[in-house]
Amino acid sequence: MTGEARPDVTATALGGASAGDCAVDPGHDSRETFPQSVASGGPTPAGVILWTRLAPDAVEAGEPLAVEVADDDGFEESVVRGVVSPERIGPAYDHTVRVDLDGALSPDRSYAYRFVYDGTASPVGRCRTLPAPDATPESVRLAVVACQDYENGYYGAFDHVARADVDFLVHLGDLVYESADRLYTGLGSRHYADRGVTLPSGEDRASSLADFRHLHRLYRDDRFFQRALERHTLVAGWDDHGVANNRYWDYDADAPATPGHPRGDDPAFMRDLTRAGIRAWYEYLPARIRYDPDAERIHDSFRLYRSLRFGTLVDLALTDQRLFRSEPGGRYVAGVNLGLRRDTDPSRTMLGDDQLAWFEAEIAASETTWFAWANAVLSLPIRVGAGPLSIYPKQDSWDGYAAERAEIFETLAAREAGVVTLTGDMHSTVAGYQQTAYPGLGDRGEPTRVGVEFMTPAVTSVNVAEAVGVNGRTLGRVSRPLLSRGVRAMNPHMRAFDSHHWGYSVVEFTPEACTFTTYAVDKTVDTPGEKQVLFQARVPSDRYEIEPV
Repeated sequence: MTGEARPDVTATALGGASAGDCAVDPGHDSRETFPQSVASGGPTPAGVILWTRLAPDAVEAGEPLAVEVADDDGFEESVVRGVVSPERIGPAYDHTVRVDLDGALSPDRSYAYRFVYDGTASPVGRCRTLPAPDATPESVRLAVVACQDYENGYYGAFDHVARADVDFLVHLGDLVYESADRLYTGLGSRHYADRGVTLPSGEDRASSLADFRHLHRLYRDDRFFQRALERHTLVAGWDDHGVANNRYWDYDADAPATPGHPRGDDPAFMRDLTRAGIRAWYEYLPARIRYDPDAERIHDSFRLYRSLRFGTLVDLALTDQRLFRSEPGGRYVAGVNLGLRRDTDPSRTMLGDDQLAWFEAEIAASETTWFAWANAVLSLPIRVGAGPLSIYPKQDSWDGYAAERAEIFETLAAREAGVVTLTGDMHSTVAGYQQTAYPGLGDRGEPTRVGVEFMTPAVTSVNVAEAVGVNGRTLGRVSRPLLSRGVRAMNPHMRAFDSHHWGYSVVEFTPEACTFTTYAVDKTVDTPGEKQVLFQARVPSDRYEIEPV
């Protein structure tokens, strides 16, 4: 897949807007013109990327798209006003539009924004810029979400996220699933008749750019998800399901591969599939990443990993743990990669050489109070069993790349405190200590704590209790404490484990402490429902201690 690389529209490239371009007819229905609403992302101290998509039926030849940014929702005094030229609106990028305002806004500010097309105004969004690098914010609050399989429940959690008092929204991955026909369900899964997915190809997995675009449009049609993206500027990572389940890079074939996929061992098909997934991800997410669809090698076409600085308080590093990872060890059983031990093969890599060097340099250079790692898959070891009867059921997480993990943890050890890792993927709530050794799992040597890890639960995706059918109201009362206590007993470095609930998390950083709170939200009803505090803990800035709140 090549051609038509399109740089973002920048503030300087916006055409001048006349009063007519921004004139709004209040009788027009914004959803008919802007069916996926609006979003912002890629914050810097001087700007954000604004995003929208026009309905193809609403597009008229020669009609420009106006964009306005203001201090107030009434747009009485605009900070930015301009037009996107008609030639940048069309089918080449599925009628999506990205406007990069870096350099046009002020640090640590919240703004209102909207698009106007042919008299129809989009919903009003709110965006926020980062603090200046030398600013000293009193706090930074982030909503944290992951794993939102559309077919496996409703997005009420996002309505709570939309109303949350947070500065930014961090998505750790699996914003869309490549699946249809309820491919990823468990014994305890419900059937949501109005959440079905049918792909243009008719397959049960996305196999083309048209399929991936359809999925992004469908997910972004959800009203609760739209509200969250309208209200908060997005910081987006990714995991495997935006392309294919359990994907890795086959370095011998120089192509992606994925076990369990009907064509997962076909290099040409997997290259095309990955390029299609990347393109759709770029089109639909306002992420500040490098994307060049004409690059000969996929690794040169897309750079997701990056860092953000929140003044002197927090450095946040996002890593790409799918595009460069080598094949994990272990054996896949029913989609779970099982191993008898943590894989210490030094040739296995999760990040690849260049990204690993970048990440370790980011850690070493960080002088902020907190270093936060937006990490796609569990970094803590996790075992089931005891002694020689143990198995490690997550070889596709960092247990399958233990040598590289040990190198990263040694780099983290240079900081005496202040490392917090935010993780998704496992559809569970987890809290525990990152250590240089785990004597409770049979390691030799004195353990040194080098950080804490907090995992946010899935918004909707199948968790352990649902997968094995023990998530019912009656069974859940018994199975939840048994599962939680059992996992913690087998993994003494963990302080919390829950795989019975869904929801989202909020992490707050202050000069004194990091506080992590997980909220449980019922995914089985298509309403916001109630939220309940599932887990809450704080970590002081001067030591690694997970303290109850």
